[in-house]
Amino acid sequence: MSENTLEAFTTAHRAGVRWMETDVHASADGVLFAAHDADLTRIADRSHRIRDLNARELDSIELLAGGRLPRLTALFESLPDTAWNIDVKAAHSIAPMIRAIRSLGAEERIRLASFSSSTLRRLREPLPGVRSSAGVLESALFAAGGLPGVADSGPCPLPVGLDALQVPMSFKGVPVVTEDFVSRAHHSGLQVHVWTINDAASMRMLLDLDVDGIVTDDVSVGLHELTAWT
Repeated sequence: MSENTLEAFTTAHRAGVRWMETDVHASADGVLFAAHDADLTRIADRSHRIRDLNARELDSIELLAGGRLPRLTALFESLPDTAWNIDVKAAHSIAPMIRAIRSLGAEERIRLASFSSSTLRRLREPLPGVRSSAGVLESALFAAGGLPGVADSGPCPLPVGLDALQVPMSFKGVPVVTEDFVSRAHHSGLQVHVWTINDAASMRMLLDLDVDGIVTDDVSVGLHELTAWT
Protein backbone atom coordinates (compact mmCIF):
# COMPACT_ATOMS: atom_id res chain seq x y z
CA MET A 1 0.00 0.00 0.00
CA SER A 2 1.38 3.39 -0.96
CA GLU A 3 2.30 5.93 1.67
CA ASN A 4 0.13 9.02 2.03
CA THR A 5 -2.92 7.61 0.29
CA LEU A 6 -6.49 7.68 1.53
CA GLU A 7 -6.36 3.87 1.75
CA ALA A 8 -3.29 3.97 4.00
CA PHE A 9 -4.77 6.58 6.32
CA THR A 10 -8.10 4.73 6.45
CA THR A 11 -6.34 1.49 7.42
CA ALA A 12 -4.51 3.29 10.26
CA HIS A 13 -7.78 4.85 11.40
CA ARG A 14 -9.52 1.47 11.50
CA ALA A 15 -6.66 0.13 13.60
CA GLY A 16 -7.34 2.79 16.21
CA VAL A 17 -5.06 5.72 15.31
CA ARG A 18 -6.67 9.10 15.92
CA TRP A 19 -3.72 11.43 15.23
CA MET A 20 -2.26 11.12 11.74
CA GLU A 21 0.94 12.71 10.47
CA THR A 22 1.40 13.89 6.91
CA ASP A 23 3.44 16.34 4.88
CA VAL A 24 1.75 18.58 2.33
CA HIS A 25 2.70 20.24 -0.94
CA ALA A 26 0.58 22.64 -2.97
CA SER A 27 -0.24 22.12 -6.64
CA ALA A 28 0.22 24.80 -9.30
CA ASP A 29 -3.32 26.00 -8.64
CA GLY A 30 -2.94 26.07 -4.85
CA VAL A 31 -4.54 22.76 -3.82
CA LEU A 32 -2.82 20.89 -0.98
CA PHE A 33 -1.90 17.23 -1.46
CA ALA A 34 -0.63 14.81 1.18
CA ALA A 35 2.90 14.01 0.01
CA HIS A 36 6.34 13.81 1.56
CA ASP A 37 8.43 14.46 -1.55
CA ALA A 38 8.31 17.68 -3.54
CA ASP A 39 8.39 15.70 -6.79
CA LEU A 40 6.87 12.48 -8.11
CA THR A 41 10.07 10.65 -9.03
CA ARG A 42 10.20 8.16 -6.16
CA ILE A 43 6.49 7.48 -5.76
CA ALA A 44 5.24 7.65 -9.37
CA ASP A 45 8.33 7.49 -11.61
CA ARG A 46 7.45 10.93 -12.94
CA SER A 47 9.95 13.78 -13.08
CA HIS A 48 7.37 16.48 -12.35
CA ARG A 49 7.30 18.57 -9.23
CA ILE A 50 3.93 18.70 -7.45
CA ARG A 51 3.97 22.49 -7.60
CA ASP A 52 4.23 22.38 -11.43
CA LEU A 53 1.04 20.36 -11.99
CA ASN A 54 -2.52 21.43 -11.37
CA ALA A 55 -4.81 19.51 -9.04
CA ARG A 56 -6.71 17.68 -11.79
CA GLU A 57 -3.44 16.43 -13.27
CA LEU A 58 -2.27 15.21 -9.87
CA ASP A 59 -5.63 13.51 -9.24
CA SER A 60 -5.05 11.32 -12.31
CA ILE A 61 -1.55 10.04 -11.47
CA GLU A 62 -1.27 6.43 -10.28
CA LEU A 63 1.43 5.77 -7.70
CA LEU A 64 3.91 2.94 -8.21
CA ALA A 65 2.67 1.06 -5.13
CA GLY A 66 -0.97 1.73 -5.94
CA GLY A 67 -3.44 4.46 -5.14
CA ARG A 68 -3.22 8.19 -5.79
CA LEU A 69 -2.16 11.23 -3.81
CA PRO A 70 -5.15 12.52 -1.85
CA ARG A 71 -6.15 16.13 -1.55
CA LEU A 72 -5.96 17.31 2.05
CA THR A 73 -9.64 18.25 1.94
CA ALA A 74 -10.52 14.67 0.95
CA LEU A 75 -8.70 13.33 4.00
CA PHE A 76 -10.58 15.65 6.33
CA GLU A 77 -13.91 14.81 4.77
CA SER A 78 -13.32 11.03 4.65
CA LEU A 79 -12.00 10.76 8.23
CA PRO A 80 -14.04 13.32 10.17
CA ASP A 81 -13.00 12.17 13.66
CA THR A 82 -9.28 12.13 12.89
CA ALA A 83 -6.84 14.86 13.95
CA TRP A 84 -3.88 15.81 11.79
CA ASN A 85 -0.29 16.77 12.40
CA ILE A 86 0.60 18.57 9.17
CA ASP A 87 4.16 19.35 8.12
CA VAL A 88 4.19 22.27 5.68
CA LYS A 89 7.25 21.47 3.60
CA ALA A 90 7.64 24.55 1.41
CA ALA A 91 6.97 28.28 1.55
CA HIS A 92 4.61 28.18 -1.45
CA SER A 93 2.29 25.92 0.57
CA ILE A 94 1.80 28.42 3.41
CA ALA A 95 -1.04 30.46 1.88
CA PRO A 96 -2.92 27.33 0.66
CA MET A 97 -2.57 25.85 4.16
CA ILE A 98 -4.07 28.95 5.77
CA ARG A 99 -6.95 28.95 3.27
CA ALA A 100 -7.59 25.24 3.80
CA ILE A 101 -7.81 25.51 7.58
CA ARG A 102 -10.20 28.44 7.36
CA SER A 103 -12.42 26.84 4.72
CA LEU A 104 -12.55 23.49 6.52
CA GLY A 105 -13.19 25.02 9.93
CA ALA A 106 -10.60 22.53 11.13
CA GLU A 107 -8.72 24.57 13.70
CA GLU A 108 -9.36 22.02 16.48
CA ARG A 109 -8.21 19.07 14.36
CA ILE A 110 -4.81 20.35 13.32
CA ARG A 111 -1.31 20.78 14.63
CA LEU A 112 0.98 22.61 12.22
CA ALA A 113 4.59 21.60 11.86
CA SER A 114 7.67 22.56 9.88
CA PHE A 115 11.43 22.36 10.20
CA SER A 116 11.44 26.08 9.36
CA SER A 117 10.73 28.48 12.21
CA SER A 118 10.10 31.18 9.58
CA THR A 119 7.37 29.07 7.98
CA LEU A 120 5.83 28.47 11.39
CA ARG A 121 5.79 32.19 12.21
CA ARG A 122 3.99 32.89 8.92
CA LEU A 123 1.42 30.22 9.76
CA ARG A 124 0.87 31.14 13.39
CA GLU A 125 0.22 34.85 12.91
CA PRO A 126 -2.97 34.51 10.80
CA LEU A 127 -4.13 31.38 12.64
CA PRO A 128 -4.30 32.24 16.34
CA GLY A 129 -5.45 29.33 18.42
CA VAL A 130 -4.19 26.66 16.02
CA ARG A 131 -1.71 24.32 17.66
CA SER A 132 1.83 24.11 16.35
CA SER A 133 5.02 22.22 17.04
CA ALA A 134 8.50 23.71 17.24
CA GLY A 135 10.82 24.22 14.31
CA VAL A 136 14.46 23.14 14.37
CA LEU A 137 15.72 26.42 15.81
CA GLU A 138 12.94 26.59 18.40
CA SER A 139 13.66 23.01 19.49
CA ALA A 140 17.38 23.76 19.76
CA LEU A 141 16.69 26.83 21.90
CA PHE A 142 14.46 24.78 24.19
CA ALA A 143 17.14 22.09 24.46
CA ALA A 144 19.56 24.79 25.62
CA GLY A 145 17.39 25.12 28.73
CA GLY A 146 19.30 22.16 30.11
CA LEU A 147 22.45 24.27 30.38
CA PRO A 148 23.53 25.94 33.65
CA GLY A 149 22.18 29.46 34.06
CA VAL A 150 19.54 29.11 31.32
CA ALA A 151 15.80 29.04 32.04
CA ASP A 152 14.19 25.61 31.82
CA SER A 153 12.26 26.60 28.69
CA GLY A 154 15.36 28.01 26.99
CA PRO A 155 16.81 31.49 26.50
CA CYS A 156 13.82 32.84 24.50
CA PRO A 157 10.09 33.05 25.23
CA LEU A 158 8.06 30.18 23.82
CA PRO A 159 6.05 31.13 20.70
CA VAL A 160 2.32 31.66 21.13
CA GLY A 161 0.46 28.57 19.93
CA LEU A 162 3.38 26.20 20.52
CA ASP A 163 2.13 23.05 22.22
CA ALA A 164 4.62 20.34 21.21
CA LEU A 165 8.28 19.64 20.59
CA GLN A 166 8.65 17.17 17.71
CA VAL A 167 12.20 15.89 17.67
CA PRO A 168 14.38 12.88 16.80
CA MET A 169 15.72 10.63 19.55
CA SER A 170 19.21 11.98 18.85
CA PHE A 171 20.96 14.44 16.57
CA LYS A 172 24.43 13.68 15.18
CA GLY A 173 24.95 11.11 17.92
CA VAL A 174 23.86 13.42 20.75
CA PRO A 175 20.73 12.29 22.64
CA VAL A 176 17.85 14.76 22.36
CA VAL A 177 15.04 12.96 24.17
CA THR A 178 16.24 12.52 27.74
CA GLU A 179 14.45 12.38 31.09
CA ASP A 180 15.44 16.01 31.71
CA PHE A 181 14.23 17.14 28.27
CA VAL A 182 10.82 15.51 28.71
CA SER A 183 10.46 16.77 32.29
CA ARG A 184 11.28 20.36 31.30
CA ALA A 185 8.89 20.17 28.34
CA HIS A 186 6.02 18.99 30.53
CA HIS A 187 6.82 21.64 33.13
CA SER A 188 6.58 24.22 30.32
CA GLY A 189 3.21 22.86 29.18
CA LEU A 190 4.59 21.19 26.05
CA GLN A 191 4.14 17.70 24.70
CA VAL A 192 7.08 15.69 23.36
CA HIS A 193 6.65 13.76 20.10
CA VAL A 194 9.50 11.69 18.69
CA TRP A 195 10.04 10.78 15.02
CA THR A 196 10.34 8.45 13.18
CA ILE A 197 10.43 5.31 15.34
CA ASN A 198 9.71 1.90 13.83
CA ASP A 199 11.33 -0.54 16.27
CA ALA A 200 9.67 -1.85 19.40
CA ALA A 201 12.67 -1.45 21.71
CA SER A 202 12.99 2.27 21.02
CA MET A 203 9.25 2.70 21.45
CA ARG A 204 9.36 1.03 24.86
CA MET A 205 12.26 3.23 25.96
CA LEU A 206 10.44 6.38 24.87
CA LEU A 207 7.21 5.35 26.58
CA ASP A 208 9.18 4.79 29.78
CA LEU A 209 10.45 8.38 29.44
CA ASP A 210 6.79 9.49 29.34
CA VAL A 211 6.81 11.00 25.86
CA ASP A 212 3.40 12.06 24.59
CA GLY A 213 3.58 10.78 21.03
CA ILE A 214 5.61 8.55 18.73
CA VAL A 215 5.60 9.11 14.98
CA THR A 216 5.87 5.76 13.23
CA ASP A 217 5.45 4.13 9.84
CA ASP A 218 4.55 0.83 11.53
CA VAL A 219 1.11 1.33 13.03
CA SER A 220 0.68 -2.26 14.25
CA VAL A 221 3.96 -2.26 16.21
CA GLY A 222 3.22 1.17 17.68
CA LEU A 223 -0.27 0.24 18.85
CA HIS A 224 0.98 -3.09 20.26
CA GLU A 225 3.71 -1.41 22.31
CA LEU A 226 1.37 1.32 23.52
CA THR A 227 -1.23 -1.23 24.60
CA ALA A 228 1.39 -3.36 26.37
CA TRP A 229 2.84 -0.31 28.12
CA THR A 230 -0.49 0.96 29.39
